This record gives sequence, structure tokens and C-alpha cells, in this order.
Amino acid sequence: MPNVEPREETIAIRTPYITLGQLLKYAGLVDEGSMAKPFLAAGKALVNGEPETRRGRKLRPGDTLLAEGRLIRLVPEEGE
Repeated sequence: MPNVEPREETIAIRTPYITLGQLLKYAGLVDEGSMAKPFLAAGKALVNGEPETRRGRKLRPGDTLLAEGRLIRLVPEEGE
């Protein structure tokens, strides 16, 4: 299987942090919040390059999430 580069994207947040579970739902990686726990338990997410299983993990601007071939970078929302 060829090594495919992840699709990079940014998501702006207006609050100091967002939980990993909220981000998974917002990014469309899970359909419902209740699906976050099994998604993470299956080892499908890397936060800042490290495996993460806690859906309550607080992510802040500058953090990255790698999941399902997507590399999501959190940035602060401008103008807030």
C-alpha cells in the first residue's frame, strides 16, 4: 500500500480550547458524540503525533489531529 500524505486543513476556534470529542464531531470524523469513545479506543487518532484515547483531551490553537487521512491544525479565530 502506498504511503499517502494526509490532507492538511485548519480549523479556527474562538474559545481557548476544544475537547477532542467535540473536534471529532465538528470535523465530521464521527456522526455523534457517543461515537468518539470507540473511534479513539480503536487507535484512530494522533494528537500532536502521539496516540490519544481521551475524548475529553483539551486541544488548543497550535495542536494537530491526524485521523482518517486528515491532518487538522487548530488556529485561533481572528477578530475575537
